[in-house]
Amino acid sequence: MNIPTQTTDAESGISPDSDEGSSCLSRRYMSLGGAALVAAISLPKNSLASMPLSTTDQPSKNSNEKDDNMKSTTDLPETAHAFDPSNFTVVPARTFQDLRVGEIFRAPSRTLTDAHASAFQAVSADNHPIHYDVEYARRHGHTAPVVHGLQVLAFTAPGATLFPQYIGDVFIAFIEASCKFLKEVHAGDTLYSALEIVALTPQGDSGRVTTRATVHNQRGELVLSGEHKYLLRRHA
Repeated sequence: MNIPTQTTDAESGISPDSDEGSSCLSRRYMSLGGAALVAAISLPKNSLASMPLSTTDQPSKNSNEKDDNMKSTTDLPETAHAFDPSNFTVVPARTFQDLRVGEIFRAPSRTLTDAHASAFQAVSADNHPIHYDVEYARRHGHTAPVVHGLQVLAFTAPGATLFPQYIGDVFIAFIEASCKFLKEVHAGDTLYSALEIVALTPQGDSGRVTTRATVHNQRGELVLSGEHKYLLRRHA
């Protein structure tokens, strides 16, 4: 087989900068590539199969002589497994049976502002000036407008703590709430809320959880004391 050989630009007499030169060079390289392909096809049938793989083509093996390309799924990192949203929890799930009297669930502390009072006014439709009029509040013996009692009670919402995150799978209902307002709360006060389990009462397939709800201010004063009751399934 006659394989065309590449000639230099000097021998061809064609300038490498000319369009004609570029076209000719391209045709020469194409001829060489086509000849190489024909030569490879013309090899005996078993020639290519018997040619050893280069080191870059060899399957990699680790120190245990195992093929790295044949790893089992057990060797994959945990993040490689399928994600299941139902198993994505903030805290481990618990049942009624897992709860204990004396456990305390705290909410993050929060400083009340006039904006909180205005927002609660919009929700509650309570427009009494004792909550919004500084002069009215002072004339009636208060140092400042008084934050709504129900707004302070709202700071004991179970969802403000991690408690519902624990019992969300067995929660049935929030069945009762009561409280006493012990001290005034004003804008600028910081509140600290907590729920303490004080009783666990089984009721057939369900159970009643009773918590003591407390709210303290930044001076350590108890401004609210109350009680919540929740109904839970006893088993998940």
